[in-house]
Amino acid sequence: MAENQTTVTLNIGSQRISMAVFEPSKSGGLVLKAFESTSLLADPATEAVRMPQTRLAIVELVQKLKLAKSKVRYAISGQSVFTRFVKLPPLDSDNIEQLVTFEAQQQLPFPIDTVVWDYELLDGVSGEKEVALVAIKSDALDEINSTVVGSGLTTAGIDVAPMALFNAYRNSYADVTEPVLLIDVGAKTSNLLYIEGKRFFTRSIPVGGAALTTAISKEYGIGFAEAEGQKVSNGIVTLGGGHTSHLDESVAALGTVIRNALTRLPTEIARTTNYYRSNHGGNAPRRVILAGGGANLPYAKEFFEEKLGLPVEFFNPMRNVMVGKGVNPELVAKEAHMMGELIGLGLRGNGKAAINIDLVPSSVEAERAAEKRRPIWIASAAALTLGFLGYGILQNSAATKAEAQLADLEANMRELAKTAVPMGKLVTEEKKVKAAAEAYVKAKSDQQLWPEILTDLRKHFTSEFTWITDIEPVANFDPAKVPDDKSKVKNGDSMIKSDFAANYGASGLAAVKAPTPVATGNRRPAVTAAPAEQKANAIRIKGIWRKNDSNHNVVNTLVKALRESNPEHLRFGTIGKDGKETPLPDNVLVPLLQSTAESEDEYGWPFEIVIPLAQPVSVR
Repeated sequence: MAENQTTVTLNIGSQRISMAVFEPSKSGGLVLKAFESTSLLADPATEAVRMPQTRLAIVELVQKLKLAKSKVRYAISGQSVFTRFVKLPPLDSDNIEQLVTFEAQQQLPFPIDTVVWDYELLDGVSGEKEVALVAIKSDALDEINSTVVGSGLTTAGIDVAPMALFNAYRNSYADVTEPVLLIDVGAKTSNLLYIEGKRFFTRSIPVGGAALTTAISKEYGIGFAEAEGQKVSNGIVTLGGGHTSHLDESVAALGTVIRNALTRLPTEIARTTNYYRSNHGGNAPRRVILAGGGANLPYAKEFFEEKLGLPVEFFNPMRNVMVGKGVNPELVAKEAHMMGELIGLGLRGNGKAAINIDLVPSSVEAERAAEKRRPIWIASAAALTLGFLGYGILQNSAATKAEAQLADLEANMRELAKTAVPMGKLVTEEKKVKAAAEAYVKAKSDQQLWPEILTDLRKHFTSEFTWITDIEPVANFDPAKVPDDKSKVKNGDSMIKSDFAANYGASGLAAVKAPTPVATGNRRPAVTAAPAEQKANAIRIKGIWRKNDSNHNVVNTLVKALRESNPEHLRFGTIGKDGKETPLPDNVLVPLLQSTAESEDEYGWPFEIVIPLAQPVSVR
């Protein structure tokens, strides 16, 4: 995203949904222009309606901030993804991509073609390279993205909450070099981030605010919603050393329930710290930073200081972020420790992030591929339009002359009728002129066919591994002609001069012989062209494909998709005497297609596709 653009960010938590708008400052930092948040009830019993509730919450925020149809960067919770940190052997940078893909196939618990994954290279111990692998099931990501898109937004990028938090930390605490543990206490999980300079390690622990509410619900025999209300209104975390002696008895009892439920978290932190030190060569943290809505309970900071034996402070990701005039600074100060993900996403949009994870759903990938292809389609359409421009001008001029001639003839007919001169010859002439005018009108109608064909191609012939370089009308294409030598056989005559672009002002149409009657797969019987008429009965698409997992089959796949879309103006088969359509074989539709085995050193290889038209079209 360009540095002068606004970045809309969204953090989708299990209980808290927040949204912010950032703009770049003159110094290259961030300015918070707008901020809103809302909450859901993280009741495990309502998990089935979690996505609809989330969509309604996002809609509420979009309406408050007036951000309908905006592009948004959003983060999904750490519990939703599979994260692994893998050490890499010494290797040339040219082989990193292949090695990481191999490691992903070994580490991920699902087939790699069923997940969306990404990675980031990290600095390891003593200069070693380490990679952070992040993956999520494709259908789960599609469900989340559908919820966001269904809220009136479009997706600019998808990050993971722990990585967004790390980016926010690096922006605010770049001067801190000692080992730090950032604890983000969420509703269902707590994310632990072990940070040492530019190195980091993360793990999600299934202990959060909802676990405390569940403990209260069981202890007092009340519903989850009522227990949540008691926790928010009266809840505290009791401490040791007679801390409860001066408290109200009911408050002290509630605080003890919360303390007992929360004690599991320090235990998991101790286990994770040992794992981090023994398996990743990390150092024990010397400082703890608290973040997330679960850290809002009174005495939570003191509880962690007591249990971990380390100094604890609240996270402040707003240190290097300016607050705009339309934002309440008191609200930001109160909720800053819960805004880390939003700020990390804002840094991604500003190009200032330390880690760049991008999980791309299939729908977003298709949109990005179409966006990349758009300039090529525009250039192709422009080339085709230029080829017919001269023809269109001549056609309009001829039509005007024909209309003038017709008017003169009609005047003569009236004059001759007065003198009773035989009208037979004039009537014949009138019919000829009328037929010519109708031919010009039909040609104009045929001209509208080409933009519609381009639209079909744009919808169903899109891949990031192919480029279209030329589209041209073809005469005399014979679908029954099966090539036996791909390098020599030529089927059909191009109707565009190869040098038309160099002869400005001249017609770009090439002279071809009149087509013979062939089975074109028309819905109506094939029409034999008159000797003076030139008709296209196919289009030829030329392009380049580059290396990919499917190799040259990527072209056949696109042809299949185009065939299955059943375009109105194209035909992929021949109609027999029995009226049934016989599909054309692939080697007729794709007569030129080079395999990577023939030239491994090349970046791209040519392909050529010839597709019959449903109805021959006059072009002269």
